[in-house]
Amino acid sequence: MRELTYLVASTIDGRITDPGGGNPDFFLDEGDHAASLVEEYPEIVPSHVRPLLGLTDVENTRFDTVLQGRGSYEIGLREGVTNAYRHLRSLVFSTTMTASPDPTVELVRGDPVPAVRELKREHGTGIWLCGGGKLAAALRPEIDELIVKLHPVVVGDGIPLFDGGFAPERFDLVDTRVFRSGVLHLTYRCGG
Repeated sequence: MRELTYLVASTIDGRITDPGGGNPDFFLDEGDHAASLVEEYPEIVPSHVRPLLGLTDVENTRFDTVLQGRGSYEIGLREGVTNAYRHLRSLVFSTTMTASPDPTVELVRGDPVPAVRELKREHGTGIWLCGGGKLAAALRPEIDELIVKLHPVVVGDGIPLFDGGFAPERFDLVDTRVFRSGVLHLTYRCGG
């Protein structure tokens, strides 16, 4: 069965973007961890950036599908990017969008949990939950792996990693990587 991985950048205070859901530009200074991240997960690099990094013909290593909430998807859409991940099957979850602005982006308007359970049963590699916080909260019972790129930044307010509901759930830390920039890559597995 395929697994769902929530791989996301976060501040020390657990925020993935600003309160308005804008482009999380406080993560732009990628630092010394960027090269290993691109090497390990080349598919998380947006399609329009891949040629600039020499990744045009690089195969996906872990994921063949990306999931986004409407807010995360609209960050690119505001810049004219209708599908930032053309090299992946792209699904956007929204109850307010009526149609996908791009034929290569599948719009899912219903409950995300049954949709993800169906994706997990399909043949393929991993499923990457790119964001956002509300979708992550809704899909939390389906998350098999959580990879947090923890940046040494505090912002005070913004959209949290999981935006909604108080229901403590244990995740087990299975890997840590520390970079000179102060960025940590923390990998957790669902503790069940």
